Amino acid sequence: MGTEPVDYCREIETYLCRKNDGHLIRVVGPSFARVSAWEQQGIPLKIALAGIDRYFERYYRQGPRRRPVKIDFCEADVLDVFDEWKRAVGFVQSSVPGPQPHRASLPAHLERVLTKLSSARASGALGDAFDPLIDAVSRELDSARLVKGGVRGDAREALLQRLANLDHALMAQARTAADSGLVASLEHDADEELASFRASMAADAYARARDGAVKRLLRERLGLPVVAFV
Repeated sequence: MGTEPVDYCREIETYLCRKNDGHLIRVVGPSFARVSAWEQQGIPLKIALAGIDRYFERYYRQGPRRRPVKIDFCEADVLDVFDEWKRAVGFVQSSVPGPQPHRASLPAHLERVLTKLSSARASGALGDAFDPLIDAVSRELDSARLVKGGVRGDAREALLQRLANLDHALMAQARTAADSGLVASLEHDADEELASFRASMAADAYARARDGAVKRLLRERLGLPVVAFV
């Protein structure tokens, strides 16, 4: 079911209070209008909260906090996370205009992917059936490191396609390995995330978006990276 704007704003206000260590910052007036616009855009509540978390993480990195955070300061991060969520579930249009963020190099991307996969393997989130896939990523990293000046042209396109294939294989294997209870829980969460869009979507489009949302949630639950370089 969808969320009414007043309930949505109340949830945001309560969450902001917790993030501000109990200091109440009311979501009223222009702030209420701003947050209501998030609900009207279809930004799922969990995605809005993740955007707030992202702002606070950056705020804490800047040193001791000086004053409570207002919800208005979090808007750019909320829209960024919403944009990322839309891409993950297959809504390709960007909600945030302007230049795209700088991407890391392919070797740096592969290093992060390998680190995250190895961490998931060591924690037990991934079983030994994933070892061949982790080895394949390691081989791609070794090959990319050997090329001075970076992988270019046809070789780069071939590498990007292999990474996309590895990402597909990773998620297919993760979905197969997941128990039915976990999958059912993720499907329920995906339906909640997509609730505000469902009425306006064709059945096949909704099915694709739901599958994308389940994959995103499964990545999040298992701590899996996006192997594809996008």
